Amino acid sequence: MKTSLLFLALLVASLSPAALAASVACPDLASAVQVGACPAEEELKYTFTGYCSDDGKTYKGETGVCTDYQLYRKLKNVALWESADGYFNAYVSCDLPPASVKAAKASGVRVAKQGKMTLLVCSYGEGVSFTWRTRVECKVDGSTACTGAACKASCD
Repeated sequence: MKTSLLFLALLVASLSPAALAASVACPDLASAVQVGACPAEEELKYTFTGYCSDDGKTYKGETGVCTDYQLYRKLKNVALWESADGYFNAYVSCDLPPASVKAAKASGVRVAKQGKMTLLVCSYGEGVSFTWRTRVECKVDGSTACTGAACKASCD
């Protein structure tokens, strides 16, 4: 009996509030946090050489960013950010000041599929998109072009 109650409590606690809700809104980035560190310039230069010398990438034709260090830097000079509740995350350019990220307001929302996962993608401009990954089905409420708190999706 005690084990069953413990299992039930753990099961309920593991479900995210967003997964239980019918409507999911894009997060307010004012309380978003950077959880990953930005790479140092020396690290980027070092990994540029390793990444671009990988023969596997050459044979697959995946060396487009290897023609110019600045292209590579733009691709790899990012840090992981999370929404305050930890459900949405994004890789944001380290060239973008944190104050700009926190001031950004949602300007669009879309739903995409990746295998069995549903991706709820909230756009904030300047290349910033926070994504919530879930196994439930979602559909955008209203238009994909929206503003702030109006950027929502219904998820079952």
